[in-house]
Amino acid sequence: MNESKRPAKKVADSRTEQNHFVMPAHINGYNRLFGGQLMEWIDIVAGIVARRHCECNITTVSIDNLQFKAPAHVNDLIVLLGQVTYVGRTSMEVRVQTFVEDIHGMRKLINRAYLVMVAIDENERPTEVPEIIPETMEEQFEYECAVKRNAMRKQRMKEVF
Repeated sequence: MNESKRPAKKVADSRTEQNHFVMPAHINGYNRLFGGQLMEWIDIVAGIVARRHCECNITTVSIDNLQFKAPAHVNDLIVLLGQVTYVGRTSMEVRVQTFVEDIHGMRKLINRAYLVMVAIDENERPTEVPEIIPETMEEQFEYECAVKRNAMRKQRMKEVF
């Protein structure tokens, strides 16, 4: 973890949940939720999580892992859950999980995405972000996996992949 001038924050401090009903305007030609619509919702949730964590403006740098696992249809209730999984000096990795929630509250995972967000100052220059404090075993596991994903991102950049 980095040594930011701002105090470290718990993962839970910026966790965000957003809900949507899938409407006919959100559907593609196959009567499923349009992937671009879901990507927009994911980017918004990730931005809210990152902004809450760093308490400044942010910008999306990459979405490097977006896995569509199942479809959603008109009238489905979509639940997006976002949380910081890793921080660097100026960047944050945010995981956004998307579920379809049935009428009884049971949730089925339909998408998982990892986004890299960068904190920016008033001059739109990268600025340091607070460390994160993983408190649960799941948060610690996500952090350890995020360290590996970050190393793979750096390797891909080096290889211009």
